[in-house]
Amino acid sequence: MSMLRITLKKSFIGRQEKQIKTAKALGLTKVGRTVEHEDNPSIRGAIQKIGFMLDVEEVQ
Repeated sequence: MSMLRITLKKSFIGRQEKQIKTAKALGLTKVGRTVEHEDNPSIRGAIQKIGFMLDVEEVQ
């Protein structure tokens, strides 16, 4: 299964509480923090909700 490398590129300042909670559920707490998750529908859904705040790339 492929992996996704997700990096937080925008701050939480001025964001809605739901967006902040989604980012923290992905493991992103600070700008510039990068995490890797398996590519599955639940992770894709979270990325879709806050995609404007993230930089996502596929890793083999």
